[in-house]
Amino acid sequence: IDFRPVKPYEVPMTAAGALQSYKLAAKAITRLQSLPSGSMERLCDTMIQEVFELTGYDRVMAYKFHEDDHGEVVSEITKSGLEPYLGLHYPATDIPQAVRFLFMKNKVRMIVDCRARHVKVLQDEKLPFDLTLCGSTLRAPHSCHLQYMENMNSIASLVMAVVVNDEEEEGDNTLPQKRKRLWGLVVCHNTTPRFVPFPLRYACEFLAQVFAIH
Repeated sequence: IDFRPVKPYEVPMTAAGALQSYKLAAKAITRLQSLPSGSMERLCDTMIQEVFELTGYDRVMAYKFHEDDHGEVVSEITKSGLEPYLGLHYPATDIPQAVRFLFMKNKVRMIVDCRARHVKVLQDEKLPFDLTLCGSTLRAPHSCHLQYMENMNSIASLVMAVVVNDEEEEGDNTLPQKRKRLWGLVVCHNTTPRFVPFPLRYACEFLAQVFAIH
């Protein structure tokens, strides 16, 4: 569970913001559902356009994993003045299997400011196991990822996993089994620190789930 302080005067704004976020997401989902499922390019373009308008990040990309695990930017929208990444391919090692496994479990990851000072977590010595933050949306990024963001001129990011169902044939006497697969990622970058409140993150995550169904 991630906790974030909310000041008393922010409570009305938080409630209003949550309602507005859900209304905007509902409209975005309706537009996405109205598209035919055959055109992957159009689906990707619509998806990132909606996320771009909902979140306000400088750059939003649809990042697809190929069969050999390398990634490709298949759709992109940016604010003016940014170098385009559309069509670029990245080696499979850019996103290791351990990171992909975490995306299957924790489908949203946000970094507000990659240059912010890290805060240590103190663990009670009586706890039998070491504390792990792998399930946290707001945990500090690894030093390697910080350098990766710096290289891409990105200070803040929001990443959502696109998980799809594949069918596996088990034999003549059994029904096909559903197997989940990480199709790709919806990646948002910002050149300055940026925080997206939980209601809006949740709305975007649901939008990514609708996209995955298509």
